[in-house]
Amino acid sequence: MFEWMAWTRPVAVFFSCIVLMLFCMTLWEINSPTVVRRGFLPIATTRGDRLFIGLLSAAYINLAFVGFSGQLMDWMSLEGEPSIWISFVISMGALVLIMRKG
Repeated sequence: MFEWMAWTRPVAVFFSCIVLMLFCMTLWEINSPTVVRRGFLPIATTRGDRLFIGLLSAAYINLAFVGFSGQLMDWMSLEGEPSIWISFVISMGALVLIMRKG
């Protein structure tokens, strides 16, 4: 059933974090309804909006890292491709930034 995807540890951790965030956001929304506010994003957003935008951003950061990892290897004269954990940390940092300040 899952043969179509390369299920590595970073991929499994990334998707597990997404499932955990959705579960926690659901509980948070039930206990404390959201308020629309403005941050650095050009639109007024709720927590759910910021989570969605943050998850999309995290996915694009990971895809860009995978796409450019070969070039990064050449530019930095590395022996092997850089670890995907780097993009995971960057994407989770971007998600936190969007959730807090977006």
